[in-house]
Amino acid sequence: MSRTATAPRTAVAPLTTLDAELLVATATAAAEAAGVTVSVTVLDAGGHPLAFRRDDRAVLISGETSTRKAFTALQLNAPTADLVDAVLPGGPFHTLPTALDRPLLFIAGGLPVHRDGRLVGAIGVGGGAPEQDHGFAAEALDALG
Repeated sequence: MSRTATAPRTAVAPLTTLDAELLVATATAAAEAAGVTVSVTVLDAGGHPLAFRRDDRAVLISGETSTRKAFTALQLNAPTADLVDAVLPGGPFHTLPTALDRPLLFIAGGLPVHRDGRLVGAIGVGGGAPEQDHGFAAEALDALG
């Protein structure tokens, strides 16, 4: 009987609170520089909140949208901006936004966070125009490295 050799799996460092705080601070600073008030949510790989900040001038719903965008990016391991057309009538995810207990949100502004090629969390930004939110989240990911 032969055994198939498999490469050993190496541990990937999880997203930390310090990482999450950097993501929030960077996205918030990018939004402030653009004159936009936002909420920013960072989730770990299990979908648990690591950090959240809502500018006190941001619309109240931005807190919910930032969280749902992060959750959507995490669950589908894709930027929410890339998924917008998938929920249109006839799209492969048309019924998905209402099929789950925790609704997904297919609006730009959510990005998965990867480390060494593995999904370790997600960031969601809400409060600006969708393309602005996406840009603020992307700037935060760039800062994380």
